[in-house]
Amino acid sequence: MVSGTRDKMIGVVIVDDHAVVRKGLSAALSGEPDIRVLGEAGDGLEAENAAARLRPDVIIMDIYMPGRDGLNSLVSIKKKLPDVKVLLLTVSDREEDLLSAIRFGADGYILKRGEIKDVVEAVRRAARGEATMPPYVTQKLMKDMLDKQGVFGLSDREREVLELLGEGLTNSEIAERLFLSYTTVSSYVYRLLQKLHLKNREEAIAFSVRRLKRTEPY
Repeated sequence: MVSGTRDKMIGVVIVDDHAVVRKGLSAALSGEPDIRVLGEAGDGLEAENAAARLRPDVIIMDIYMPGRDGLNSLVSIKKKLPDVKVLLLTVSDREEDLLSAIRFGADGYILKRGEIKDVVEAVRRAARGEATMPPYVTQKLMKDMLDKQGVFGLSDREREVLELLGEGLTNSEIAERLFLSYTTVSSYVYRLLQKLHLKNREEAIAFSVRRLKRTEPY
C-alpha cells in the first residue's frame, strides 16, 4: 500500500471530534521517523472520506463521536478498504466496549488515558498486522477464562501460549519468554486457534469474553 515518498513510512489518519486530541496526536506521531500523519477528521463520515482519499495504513479513530460513530465507520471503512488497520481510541475500558470493538473488526483498542508511547507502538504493531489491546484488559480476560472455565483439549504448552497471547505478546516475544523458536510458537498459535475454532488474537479475546458470560464448555 505504501509507495513513492511514503516508502517505509506508516501513513496515519487521526479521527476525533475534539480538535485538541487530533492536534496532540498529530504532533506526537509526526515526530516519529517512520510515521507520517496524512490527515485528520472530526467525525465518522469525514473519516470514511479521508480513508478513501488518502488510503492510510492505519486510522486512529474515537469510538464515540456525534453523527456517525467510530464503530459504524469502522465497518464501512473495512468493507471498502480491508487492508487499512483501524485502532479505536476511547476513554472506556469496559469489557462490553472491548468486545464490541473486536466484533466490529478493530485492529486495536487504545485508551485515551494511556501514554503517547503506547499509541506510537500501537500504530507500529497495527501496521505489522498485530493486534493491540490494553495489556491489563487482555490479561484479565484471559486469566478469567483460564481460571473459571479451563481450556479443554489444549496441551499445557498451548495453554501457556494462550495465556501469553492474552498478555498481548507477539509470537517473537512469546518465543523469547518460553525459550522456543519463532516457528515453534507460530505452530502452537495456529494449533490452539484451530482447536478453539478462532481466526486470530482478536477472536481469542472475544472468545474469552463470551465464555465469561456463558457456562457451556469449550
